[in-house]
Amino acid sequence: MSEVPVLDQVIKNVRVVRPHHHAVELLDVGIKDGKYVEIAPYISPESSKNVFDGKNLLGFPGVVDAHMHIGIYQPLEQDAVTESKAAAMGGVTTSLNYIRTGQYYLNKGGAYRDFFPEVLARSQGNFFVDYSYHVAPISATHIEEMQMLYEEYGINSFKIFMFYGGYGLHGLSDQQNLFLMINKEERYDFAHFEFIMRGLSKLRELYPEVGDRLSLSLHCEVAEILNAYTKIVQQDSSLTGLQAYSAARPPHSEGLAICIASYLAHETNCLNINLLHLSSRKALEAALMMQTAFPHINFRREVTVGHLLLDVDAPTGKWAKVNPPIRPRADVEYLWQAVLNHQVDWIVSDHACCSAEQKVSLQDPHNIWLAKSGFGGTEYLLSGIFSEGSKRGMSYNHMAKLLSWHPAQRFGLSSKGDIAVGYDADLVLLDPQETFVINAEESESQQGYTPFAGMELTGRVKSTFLRGNLIYNNGEVLGSPTGKFLKRC
Repeated sequence: MSEVPVLDQVIKNVRVVRPHHHAVELLDVGIKDGKYVEIAPYISPESSKNVFDGKNLLGFPGVVDAHMHIGIYQPLEQDAVTESKAAAMGGVTTSLNYIRTGQYYLNKGGAYRDFFPEVLARSQGNFFVDYSYHVAPISATHIEEMQMLYEEYGINSFKIFMFYGGYGLHGLSDQQNLFLMINKEERYDFAHFEFIMRGLSKLRELYPEVGDRLSLSLHCEVAEILNAYTKIVQQDSSLTGLQAYSAARPPHSEGLAICIASYLAHETNCLNINLLHLSSRKALEAALMMQTAFPHINFRREVTVGHLLLDVDAPTGKWAKVNPPIRPRADVEYLWQAVLNHQVDWIVSDHACCSAEQKVSLQDPHNIWLAKSGFGGTEYLLSGIFSEGSKRGMSYNHMAKLLSWHPAQRFGLSSKGDIAVGYDADLVLLDPQETFVINAEESESQQGYTPFAGMELTGRVKSTFLRGNLIYNNGEVLGSPTGKFLKRC
């Protein structure tokens, strides 16, 4: 007599990778109502309505890409569809996106009370993966709205773009108020950053039970250094391309900003600080120095797959322009050593789909200064770290920690980041033996190019499950968007 199916799905023959287990075990996973309910060496196929053969592939927890920019250069509702498809093909099942008022994104100023519901409306029904937002308080009134954003929308992570103090998104800005769409009498400066920190500390006092999950992220570069060095480098004809751009936004600008931000965090008792996309040895060293100087502050250090795979000699040149810049090979190797030394807390894509038309000036196509900053890469996040990390002896469970567990824990995604009973059944099946060459034409992104073009990676995502549903399989995104907005409170 056959069993009555009690499971929605069984995925059999999976070499399960878990952040807290060094061993990789061949197991079956049982799923019901979008959650893992059984993980065992054998689960009867007859106990489930559906059975999927994992074919002895590695099974990683769904990747939490904790740093993306959906809707920065294209309409949000359009960007969400194509770029979340790219995420799914890369094994990403949760997309955390930075958003702010001002130019780009929705191209609107004003209160988040009005702005954020529009963000959610444009997002709904367009994401193929689960999603949430980090919010940047740009005006003084936004600081007062942080409590509302947390209580009503579960936003527990906020951001400061330090270089906006005298810089726009792409260069010198003497009209900061127009770029950020704030009142003429307001300044987006160190004092504003201090008051954001005080606002977050106040919120933490109101909600001590979730204090560890209320955090502030910082893009650390100092505008005055960028302005001065850009003028110098632009007059030096010996520097071109990515080398010139790196020199114009030098690593010590990152280091200085990290020191300033860290002292402000100390001054304001803002205890949870995320130092974003550290790109250089000087930045990482400054971050570690500040951890020693202020041991009571819970720092987290982030690097991107772009800064780990690319250097200033990358043949794709201007396509790899990003802030902070791609650095020389010595910096890349230092970042990798920090990863292996467990001095980096998570790795992200910093995915910002920037079309080819916005990257290249028709009048001067090789001019690095005319190219917009940012590029996509979420679709290569897991494969890129798996490929390069494996060469360097990085363990699979360490990869799972940096790509899934750590960002999920920091940002209040309590049901994400692990393959364990009770967690969302987000699973990525990866073939560790398959080698492929990156080709932009194979990506679901609407970007149309990639700075990783021509790079050979070993370790290819074959299938992606979101809450137990197969959303990507053997090169094809399946079905319609079913991603949910995640309240993180």
